[in-house]
Amino acid sequence: MANGGKILVTGGAGYIGSHTVKLLQSLGLDVIVLDDLSTGRSDRVSCPLIVGSLSDRKLLERIFHEHAIDAVIHFAGSIIVEESVQFPDKYFENNVSNGLNLLDIMVENNVKKIIFSSSAAVYGEPHYVPVDEEHPKKPVNPYGETKWVFEKILRWYAQGHGLSSVSLRYFNAAGASLDASLGEDAPVVTHLISKVLRVAARQEPVVKIFGNDYKTPDGTCLRDYIHVEDLALAHHLALDKLKADSGVFYYNVGTGQGRSVAEVVNTCVEITEKMIPIEYAPRRPGDPAVLVADPTKIKTELGFVTKYSDLETIIRTAWVWHKKLVRH
Repeated sequence: MANGGKILVTGGAGYIGSHTVKLLQSLGLDVIVLDDLSTGRSDRVSCPLIVGSLSDRKLLERIFHEHAIDAVIHFAGSIIVEESVQFPDKYFENNVSNGLNLLDIMVENNVKKIIFSSSAAVYGEPHYVPVDEEHPKKPVNPYGETKWVFEKILRWYAQGHGLSSVSLRYFNAAGASLDASLGEDAPVVTHLISKVLRVAARQEPVVKIFGNDYKTPDGTCLRDYIHVEDLALAHHLALDKLKADSGVFYYNVGTGQGRSVAEVVNTCVEITEKMIPIEYAPRRPGDPAVLVADPTKIKTELGFVTKYSDLETIIRTAWVWHKKLVRH
């Protein structure tokens, strides 16, 4: 980075954060992590780790005072859609109020570059697919709303304080690191592939498929899965973008290819060589039939190319990691 400064990664002990930290370190960048370890794990991080929350302004002031921070990658936040509907207060506090603390301390310390973990949830029900970045933003849950609110705040901070930002709108993060050192190990499992692999490993009895009467080739929902290693790379490219250009940028991070829930289950059966019982359940409210990214912009502007996001590689890496997890 410019001036030999450090990169502060909030939430860097989480699933996507830890993969990104590992990649940045492998590229020789100087990284420090701030994580409250509410869902992250300290053993995922091999760089300096500060345990604490973005709600602690004094801690933030100390971090920025003691370290020459050049850029921030902001992962920290609450991410479970269903929980956000039950506890919107928690989501607005964690994802907006605490994020504002971070931005204010950045401004005070003249740190002008931030990469933000946004989400395809900012779009809500797609009006058309694939979804490009100009698609209307109509989130259908508090989680998506907090991501969109924070993106809007970043625009105003650019105008008022000269803060440059890249918001990366993730589609479905999946998979595990190729060397099986990192993977998804959340206290609450919400991602489809992890749920299916739990059934393959006999940790759960059955996979529930919500709805098999959608207007899709096999009746089940189509989603865009992106390997977590490819997602990590997107953050490095975003850092390079902010080195070269100032402004407010936003990109979808996906493959542009939809894979159905039934396809995911069948591919898991092939790779794990396990029987995976399924049970059809009614559609969940707010689940669109198809949610697939148009990734043209990130490919064109940042040169982003996915290497590991074919469904087989995603599931194979996740299964190797999952078996290791179960053994422990």
